[in-house]
Amino acid sequence: MYVMHLPSQSDVLILGAGAAGLAAARACLARGLSCAVLEARDRAGGRALTDHSLGWPVDLGATWVHAASRNPLTALARALGFPLLNHDDHRLHRLYLDHPGDAPGAGRWATESEQAEFDEAYDRWMEAVRAAPWEPDPALATVAPRGGPWDASIAAWEGQTIAAAEPRDMGVADFLQNQLEPPNLLPEPGFGTLLTRLAEGLPILTGWPVERVRWSGTGVQAEGPRGVLEGRAAIVTLPASLLAAGALRFDPPLPPEYQESLHGLPLGLLTKFILPARGEDRLDLPPFGGAERRVGEGETRMTFVAWPFGRPHLEGFLGGDQAWALEREGPAAQLAHAEEELARLYGARARQAIDWDRALVSRWGADPFSRGAYSYARPGAAGARAALSVPLADGRLLLAGEHCHPHLAGTVGGAWETGEAAAATIATALSPRLG
Repeated sequence: MYVMHLPSQSDVLILGAGAAGLAAARACLARGLSCAVLEARDRAGGRALTDHSLGWPVDLGATWVHAASRNPLTALARALGFPLLNHDDHRLHRLYLDHPGDAPGAGRWATESEQAEFDEAYDRWMEAVRAAPWEPDPALATVAPRGGPWDASIAAWEGQTIAAAEPRDMGVADFLQNQLEPPNLLPEPGFGTLLTRLAEGLPILTGWPVERVRWSGTGVQAEGPRGVLEGRAAIVTLPASLLAAGALRFDPPLPPEYQESLHGLPLGLLTKFILPARGEDRLDLPPFGGAERRVGEGETRMTFVAWPFGRPHLEGFLGGDQAWALEREGPAAQLAHAEEELARLYGARARQAIDWDRALVSRWGADPFSRGAYSYARPGAAGARAALSVPLADGRLLLAGEHCHPHLAGTVGGAWETGEAAAATIATALSPRLG
């Protein structure tokens, strides 16, 4: 779809056609720089993917325009006429209370006063984390409150669901530097659809994996099974997980501080489930209504969002260690877990209300071009994102992507801003050579 004739040499080679790569390409072209975007997948969009196999759009990857007032995707979506719904105006979370060993559906929904207790506990939890010392950047789990009736649920929400990681593995400084305030907007046609539109007209080569980048001379070379392309500069937007694993070789190797930073920013995993309704039972939930179970220490939390935009499906989210373990077992195990969790809330109703044979499940951890969902910082790695944004080769080689943004990490908007910034840096570096 995106393949077009490209010259053997461009001003800028851009590796990856996710948000950072698309932003970099648009910014390069706007500055009069020629570019070639090399994408290993058969599509643009990276970890944003809208699926239409059910007959309506569902996002299997990026979903929300977080922190919309400072997110560049807000203005871009509106300029394209994309309807954006403020999810915060429609949030209604129901908390389910049961005990280990209870029969499915044997618990009860929290009362209004218990919901209020949860909200107050959440505020106290966050206040305690914010008050914790940032040096020497301890793990979130070591400073977060524990032992209260809601503490495990809050920790699981902030860790497994929001950060896609376990609180014991996350540094508190980076966690606090990347808090995402409302509003949180939803592109009605799908986030993947939005990136597909933003990719239109760009010089993208799909099915073009790059295995080595040579940057020792005055230019750069990108080598892969399809051949070699040359450029004056390069922007590498591949996920931190791929770079840390050596899936892309640099010649010469990246400096040790870059490699250390990459290893400090592993990708977590947030599995998304799309659960289509079988009949008319909507489980007493309005569109965008949320349902989740209070968990105890050591339990894994799964949350459900009902019938977005009035569409006939539930969305489920599962993150952290159990998401990785179930993905390794395969889709059948993933969906069996989702069915079991929903049955904890609704009993036999859950098995009848959902058409489990048509359910979809994301598998970003198994995707060879992502190996996870989005990055978190290990304890002690709070400065890793900023370190990766420092230019190499006199401004002719830069890294970009959500893992490089110090305050919008893990978001499409953060990736977009790093791509634009990398293009601006390269334009300055190449300006004496232009013309």
